[in-house]
This record gives sequence, structure tokens and C-alpha cells, in this order.
Amino acid sequence: MEDDQAIVAALTDLLESEGLDAVAFATQDEACAALRASAFDIALLDVSLTQGNGFAVCAAARDAAPQMPVIFLTASDDEYSTVAGLDMGAVDYITKPFRPRELMSRIKGALRRANPAASVISVGDVRLDAASAAVTKAGAEVFLSALEYKLLLCFFQRKGKLVTREALRDAVWESAGEYVSDNALNVYVKRLREKIETDPAEPQIIVTARGLGYKVGE
Repeated sequence: MEDDQAIVAALTDLLESEGLDAVAFATQDEACAALRASAFDIALLDVSLTQGNGFAVCAAARDAAPQMPVIFLTASDDEYSTVAGLDMGAVDYITKPFRPRELMSRIKGALRRANPAASVISVGDVRLDAASAAVTKAGAEVFLSALEYKLLLCFFQRKGKLVTREALRDAVWESAGEYVSDNALNVYVKRLREKIETDPAEPQIIVTARGLGYKVGE
């Protein structure tokens, strides 16, 4: 819920690029009506809206879905709004302008804490528990580097969907510490396949979609 349309558009694009469905409301009344009518997994709120304010929406969210996490987006020097939002039950606050990767990490963390079962993702005989960062194959622990784990998490969170090379670069950029070239990305994917595929030469979990990226099995 954000009254700056440029931020709304950028945030919506970011969430959808991560495989999440996003809907935005500019006013307090619209947001509160939507909360009463539909179920949502998480709410991102700004204090200032075209009509009303984010505090009223937070109260409506707490009434409609007490377990749903609420995150406030606040100006960096707006201490009052930050404290007020947390006192109302918000689980986190993020200062603007926000960094996309940090924002997504904190959103996903809030979702995992709200629904621990959803943190477990399985593809074939490979199981990833995002809450504990544990990976197993056929019940045996798989030891991954930090970069390999982030790569696998990126794949698994998009299972059944096309995973572009750009999405993978975003996922591993911080761990790699530098721009990830196509050749380097190929090496990372090859190493990951060697650890999670039964036959890395004939992958069934991470399948190449030539010219597009990769597709992850169900």
C-alpha cells in the first residue's frame, strides 16, 4: 500500500519477478475492503496514503488475519512511524529507499516465520528447508556452499516455472561478490547438479530451457 506510483510499480515488478502475486491499493478504504474480502499472505504498508493512513490498514489487517505478517515501509528518519507500526503488531519495517534484495529477503523471512511448513520445498527426492538452510537428497544431507545454496533456493522457489539467467544472477550476485558471467553461471549450475541430480549428465531436477534459462521439475 503506497501512494507513490513509481514505487508501487517498481515494488510490484520486483515481487512478481520473484514469483509472488501482488496487488496494490492507494487508499485506506480500498485496502481495508480488500482485507475483509480476500485472504493475503503478507501486507506491505506505507504510513501515508492518498486517503487515510497505513496505521488504520494495519489495524484492519490484524482484525482480518491476526497471523498475517505486516511490514511497514518508512522514511529513514521517521522514528515515530517505525515505533508506532511495531507497537501495532507489524513484524518489521524497511526504510526507503530500499534495496531490492534486502527487501525480498526480509519479506521471505517474514513469510517463513508465519508459516514454517511453507519453508520446506521438495523437488523429486531433494528437500530444502529454508528455515534451517538444510538440504537433503533421498534423506541424506547434501553439503552446499553459500552460493550453491542460494542458487538452489532460487530454483526451488520457482519450481514448475521458467527460471531466467537474470534471476539466477540476482540470486548469486551477493555471494559471488562480482558480476556473474554466463560461463561462471554455467559452472555454478554444473556443480550444483553434481550434488543434487541422480545423473548430472541427464538432469531431472534442473533442466535447461535452451535460450531461455532453466525449468525446475515439480
